[in-house]
Amino acid sequence: MVRHLRYIDWLLIAAIVPLLTFGLLTMKSLSGDDYFFNRQIIWICVSFGVMALAASIDWRSIKSSFFILLLYGFSVTLLIILAIIGLATRGAQSWFYFGTTAFEPVELVKLSLILVFAKYFSRRYVEIAMMRHIAISFLYLAVPVFLVFSQPDFGSSAILIFVWLSMLLFSGMRFRQIVAFATAGILVGAACWVFLLAPYQKARVISFFGPESDPRGSGYNAIQAMIAVGSGGLWGKGVGLGTQSRLDFLPESETDFMFAAFAEEWGFVGITVIVLFYGLLFWRILRISGRSPDNFSKLFGLGICFLLVGHMAIHVGMNMGIVPVTGIGLPFMSYGGSFLLMLMAALGILQSIAIRSSEIKAYQENSPIGHGPDAL
Repeated sequence: MVRHLRYIDWLLIAAIVPLLTFGLLTMKSLSGDDYFFNRQIIWICVSFGVMALAASIDWRSIKSSFFILLLYGFSVTLLIILAIIGLATRGAQSWFYFGTTAFEPVELVKLSLILVFAKYFSRRYVEIAMMRHIAISFLYLAVPVFLVFSQPDFGSSAILIFVWLSMLLFSGMRFRQIVAFATAGILVGAACWVFLLAPYQKARVISFFGPESDPRGSGYNAIQAMIAVGSGGLWGKGVGLGTQSRLDFLPESETDFMFAAFAEEWGFVGITVIVLFYGLLFWRILRISGRSPDNFSKLFGLGICFLLVGHMAIHVGMNMGIVPVTGIGLPFMSYGGSFLLMLMAALGILQSIAIRSSEIKAYQENSPIGHGPDAL
């Protein structure tokens, strides 16, 4: 691994560390017992180990059909087991519990689906516009989405669908097919509203359009989050001085409403800073993806980028009253081990792609037989 250090994308890591630090500072300021702060430090240390391990493995072995299908099958099996024996917490059957530690299988599903789609679309780049290939890729998506939606976890289901549509669009989907899928999506959404959504989920959607109609019930979280974001002003109230989060007016400040808690303490200036670091992260991911040697690695990088965009859009949107409230955390800042481990594993694979791509380029530049396709 030591010989690979020169090829690691250190700017990508430089983008992650400040985001993790801002998340820790906000957690530290929210409670007096440091429970979330201390546990998150442990998760961060473990996640960097996972990232280093993933980076040390040649990504070309990870893209084998056997490994990807094995990981996909394992993640779906976990969802099935969870549906049978899982315990419901806060109305959702989403976690396995091991003492004081919880594991959320949907995070593994997100990574496995990105690998599946990257593999499937890269092998059918020219033929992807054919409906049968779109239908087959949808079947890979439909099974885990159904199981996740049944937990119920509407937010993660929406992110899985968003990642699939985004990767499909960048794989050669035609405009008329986009229109057809948009129409089908509206019809499916209407059917889900009538037959699948739980009453509390419908209340969240209704409160999104008018949270003031039920300020003490379904609209409470959205109202408190908007107050927290707005009260931060330009410079914020200061670390540990956020009244909405510190006095428990804002629930789930460490997870679902991390952005609101951060905005209240750090203000518009703080928001601008984290947006810049997220921008740096996206740039490095897209740069690695753009310089990678094949379609699989390019699509994998795009999939990770879409996953992060989906999480950020939903989290920030629900903190600002733009989208309904769902249990979606802010990448690298919200408390949680499962999501962080998955993200760092994915970025470790991207680091592996960056390392091997740089090594190939360096070999070709120094090879006496030139830069042709047979240089390796």
